[in-house]
Amino acid sequence: MPRTLITGGAGFLGSHLCEYMLARGHEVIAIDNLITGTTDNIAHLRQDHFSFIKHDVTEYIYIDGPIDYILHFASPASPLDYLELPIQTMKVGSLGTHKALGLALKKKARFLLASTSEVYGDPLIHPQPETYWGNVNPVGPRGVYDEAKRFAEALTMAYHTYHDVDTRIVRIFNTYGPRMRPEDGRAIPAFVPQALRNDPLTIFGDGSQTRSFCFVTDLMDGIYRLLMSDITDPVNIGNPDERTILELAESILAISGSSSTLEFKELPLNDPKVRQPDITLAREKLGWRPEVDLEEGLGITIEWFKKRLGYTG
Repeated sequence: MPRTLITGGAGFLGSHLCEYMLARGHEVIAIDNLITGTTDNIAHLRQDHFSFIKHDVTEYIYIDGPIDYILHFASPASPLDYLELPIQTMKVGSLGTHKALGLALKKKARFLLASTSEVYGDPLIHPQPETYWGNVNPVGPRGVYDEAKRFAEALTMAYHTYHDVDTRIVRIFNTYGPRMRPEDGRAIPAFVPQALRNDPLTIFGDGSQTRSFCFVTDLMDGIYRLLMSDITDPVNIGNPDERTILELAESILAISGSSSTLEFKELPLNDPKVRQPDITLAREKLGWRPEVDLEEGLGITIEWFKKRLGYTG
């Protein structure tokens, strides 16, 4: 039985990853300091082959016994989180990645870094291929997250080339699904609770900025394929179905049956105007492409939010 460590394992993506790896016969150890994660996300995983450790990965990580895989997903991941937790965001991207890579070196484990499309910043190339170096403002309000992930990528490659650690890097584009925290600052968990309450949906700017939304089960499949591949360079995993934020809001209103109106507010500084993954590499080398379209995924996500927030209608 492979033994897998997942940092950030009580978060949105980390909890789904724990579930996914357990289903594939792995023993899973989840680590999380619960700053943005919650044990509610992993309560259903209590079983013989799953364990949870409350720990801050910026401190030394001790795990007894062998480890085959380390998946480093610990980090605040929404604009609201990393604007409120800028130092913690920088520390988990730097010190946390260093500690996790050090453990991978010691255990001779394969290491996968959860990076992000934010390394591309406000892109000047569209869609964004892995070869694009990005357009990031290092001192802007989003810089703490963007640069933490860029540093984490560089450190991961340094451990790969200097220490011969077996590494993978996934650049994750906007992902959604059950277990997102309501109103965490991202569009879908902001819009859905507003729609369920029939409150105005808050749109920043004129809503013409675009994002590409990938359902969480598709992301898990892409991550697993990358983990089991021999690709050590970064790989984009995301859904290239690009939508405007206005289109997203209208879809949520239609699917939820909400009577909410739209409320427009000033666009935050350095908010990317476009975001769409070029998934040529993932398609050709991993045989991966997303299967869940936005409307189907939104339907599942809205039903989960209804239960989470206690709406019975």
